[in-house]
Amino acid sequence: MEGKVCVVTGATSGIGLEAARGVAELGAHVVMIGRNPDKAEAAAGEVRATAKGPVDVMLADFASLKDVGALAREVAERYPKIDVLLSNAGVYRVRRTVTGDGFEEMFAVNHLAAFVFVNSLLDRLRASAPSRLVIVASAAHYGATLDFDDLQSERRFRSMRVYSKSKLANVMTGYALARRLEGSGVTVNSLHPGFVATNLGSGNRIPVKPFMVLFRLTGRAISVKDGADTPIYLASSPEVEGVSGKYFDNREEKMSSPQSYDEDAQERLFMVSESLTGLRS
Repeated sequence: MEGKVCVVTGATSGIGLEAARGVAELGAHVVMIGRNPDKAEAAAGEVRATAKGPVDVMLADFASLKDVGALAREVAERYPKIDVLLSNAGVYRVRRTVTGDGFEEMFAVNHLAAFVFVNSLLDRLRASAPSRLVIVASAAHYGATLDFDDLQSERRFRSMRVYSKSKLANVMTGYALARRLEGSGVTVNSLHPGFVATNLGSGNRIPVKPFMVLFRLTGRAISVKDGADTPIYLASSPEVEGVSGKYFDNREEKMSSPQSYDEDAQERLFMVSESLTGLRS
């Protein structure tokens, strides 16, 4: 990946950090996106220790669509090309939390913020073709359905179900974008990283970290390094050059949920997301 620019969101911990480390070791110029400046610089220091290319840090709060939009503009201005955009930032909340924009936080961060960031950089990806968009989704999307009358989970909030819906939105958006980018030289693929015990649930009043430690100790969770393997593979491997509109698990193409293939629902979600984020007035 020498000479390639790879932008990684949610890069200060977990899968994002390991993915940034992995592509940096392959020679990529890595742009690590984080929220906390001290944490981001510390993470970048870790990555620079083994990197074969430059490592930059940029900051934004993905719970703020204004922040995300400003970040996208700054990235586009600063980098004439983007070879890989790895969309990984995400949160998990035990209780319903609303962002400053008025959106349920998991839907806002996991889907809407990613939607804004990716769509705002599509022109840069097109200009850099052949380029890749890699979306970290989750097998949690299986069994989930989108209720377009209650995308903010105001009527009923069950944390895992809401998280699963946000991951379904990731997969569906990936398919919608792959259609839009067909023939452009930009590939779009989503993936399940495996069940990884990360710090995704940090920030909850109910502590999630002890459960993650338990999952690791009982062997029910894979390591963060293993979880980053498929994202790194999709970002770098010549084996998937030109492959687009697919869902991967453990480096292999898999079928996503039946609901995720509903093109009418994909297009409806895309249009609703444009409207909610202001990308379409």
